[in-house]
Amino acid sequence: MRLAAILPLLLVLAGCDRPAAVTRGGIVSTNPCADQILVSLVEPDRIAAISHYSQDPASTSLPPEVARRYRVTAGTAEEVIALRPDLVLTSTFTPAATRAAYARAGLNVLLLDSPTTIAASKAQIMVIARAVDRPGRGQALVNRIDAALAETAPQDEARPSALLYISGDLVTGAGTLLDELMTHVGLRDAAADYGLQHTGRLPLETILTDPPRLIMTPEFSTRESAIRTRILTYRTRQAVFPRGLVNCGGPTIVPAVQTLAAIRHQVLE
Repeated sequence: MRLAAILPLLLVLAGCDRPAAVTRGGIVSTNPCADQILVSLVEPDRIAAISHYSQDPASTSLPPEVARRYRVTAGTAEEVIALRPDLVLTSTFTPAATRAAYARAGLNVLLLDSPTTIAASKAQIMVIARAVDRPGRGQALVNRIDAALAETAPQDEARPSALLYISGDLVTGAGTLLDELMTHVGLRDAAADYGLQHTGRLPLETILTDPPRLIMTPEFSTRESAIRTRILTYRTRQAVFPRGLVNCGGPTIVPAVQTLAAIRHQVLE
């Protein structure tokens, strides 16, 4: 077979496992929490790139097989500007110099914060939905969240004490979305019992004499979590709360609140 005949076939095969290339236009997201909302709202061919964090198991809220479908960027101004996107979704944590470069390039930028409540998370969904001209899909997503919240509201007055470890000795405390979700399903966030008012470190020694009724940890074991699990095995209930449900609100609220409700049910059995 001549090279000229097989070259097109080779090019096709070479690109089978790669994300589709988008040279210009479309939407770029440099925020992993915006990534998952964007993927829920628009067609794949409208997404020029997502954040590289979405392909990192420690920071993603997207299933790996979904994240791999898209080009990723490290969020540098040079990468984003080179794609000439119609819209950039980025975080308030983005360096000022990068945001200034976007402005000089004339990019349309939507700056997003990190919602710490259910209401703020739903509002952010609608802000993004309107920006990408998909308000109907945004409202449908909000409706799914509301339905999940209604289904997971407790039917009794029990409020078992619980700690949710995000990683190692880092536990979620008051004023967070996870704290609100725990409260919603009928779990009492016990962080304040040990003097922790916000998210922070809570070592085993602090809770050893009086552990909560429930401890939740990610599936990725650390040295701290392994020791804690071994020592407290017969003193408190322990459950896995997947790391992918910790990072963001938005669509993640649905599986997060369902998982918390299921864990609470197991504790009360």
